[in-house]
Amino acid sequence: MKTLSLKLDDLLYQETEELLDKIKKPRNRYINEAVQYYNKLQKKKILAAQLQFESELVKEESMKVLREFENFDEYDY
Repeated sequence: MKTLSLKLDDLLYQETEELLDKIKKPRNRYINEAVQYYNKLQKKKILAAQLQFESELVKEESMKVLREFENFDEYDY
């Protein structure tokens, strides 16, 4: 486990301390969980942006294939 120094805005610190008192959770555990949650959120945002980018790359070709399928008559064999 790594040790780090952290500076929080006064209001954020006070709000956090009040919450910690109510939920009876150690500050260290709370901050670890908050960072873990935020990391997951950022990974999802990165993945969504990557998916959007890659979807744009294949959009034109996908629409072309879709139009070809729409031209098929399901009863013509």
